[in-house]
Amino acid sequence: MPPTIILLNGIGSVGKSSTARALQAIAHTPLLHVSMDTFIDMLPEKYLSHPEGLLFQRTPDQGIAIHTGPILHRALAGMRHAIVALAEQGNSMVLDEVLTSPDQVETYRTLLSPYRLHLVALHAPLDVLEVREKARGDRELGLARWQWGRVHQGVAYDLQIDTTALTPTETAQRIRDHFNL
Repeated sequence: MPPTIILLNGIGSVGKSSTARALQAIAHTPLLHVSMDTFIDMLPEKYLSHPEGLLFQRTPDQGIAIHTGPILHRALAGMRHAIVALAEQGNSMVLDEVLTSPDQVETYRTLLSPYRLHLVALHAPLDVLEVREKARGDRELGLARWQWGRVHQGVAYDLQIDTTALTPTETAQRIRDHFNL
């Protein structure tokens, strides 16, 4: 059997990382957790507030705009190819990513076509995401609002879950049971 790859896509603070860790703990299939945040953290610090890397800019309405530059694009392209390399070695994975265009999803579908790829959308209302974002203290306030109209647009999912009233373990149980992990 080819490796299984569960791709969790959702707005920041929806619970992707917590769900991924919970899924690792309860799945019968050993799953590596690959997080987009890990690859962003690999950038030199000076590019975490730079137009060549990742830049957060305040907008006049007190929101935020996110700009990604070529250095971050290369890092994330490398991440996607590293995922393929891990799958080629027989590793099943749970990926935690924020995909803001159908093209990014299609890249995953193409690269991971030899494997069992399952796309899972994690949702919560914007007001819930903003409360979580503020409580975390490790995110730019306004990130969820900026991602709100961009994530999930034009993407067909294998499973969609509203995390509003679910714990990460309950969300992981639904994923495990749905895909027989």
